[in-house]
Amino acid sequence: MNDIVTLHAGGTPSAPALVLRPWRGEDVAALLEVFRDPALRHWTSSAVENEGEAMQWLRDQERGWTVGNRFGFAVLEVQPEASQGRLAGQVVLKEVASGKPSAEVGYWTATHARGHGVAPRAVEALTGWAFDVVGAGTLEHLELLHQVDNPASCRVAEKSRYPLDTVLPPAPPSFPREGHLHIRRRDS
Repeated sequence: MNDIVTLHAGGTPSAPALVLRPWRGEDVAALLEVFRDPALRHWTSSAVENEGEAMQWLRDQERGWTVGNRFGFAVLEVQPEASQGRLAGQVVLKEVASGKPSAEVGYWTATHARGHGVAPRAVEALTGWAFDVVGAGTLEHLELLHQVDNPASCRVAEKSRYPLDTVLPPAPPSFPREGHLHIRRRDS
């Protein structure tokens, strides 16, 4: 499946088009560059500090596709005249299981891409793919979780039509503070 899946999120005059595709070995350098950002490292549970960790991270992404329980996409900004895109972030569909009515959506954006609508457009493209392809007929809703002190993620959820459903209690170590659970239903 990962050899043929490429999703597109349209561009605007002020924001380049996005291409979402499975991660590749050639993404190591860009991944290392993006993970130098302290803000990204603060909000993610992954640490990618050297080439070995980047290669392991990419192997983990590939394993998710192979097993069919986690589908991570590199999000690339593509200018009309460019043949290749610049890494702008990641979106991932996780906690996928056959017959399970829900899955979780996650994402992060590179420093240079924040504030340009990359995350909402990428989440929207992933959401459509999840409902139409991965969970066609069985997937009823998708969940997006973030810590309560991450207002940027709350804005992404709202822009992506994931309304706030519940405030969750802390669940250390992954969620040391209260969290927000946003849910997008198939019919919304």
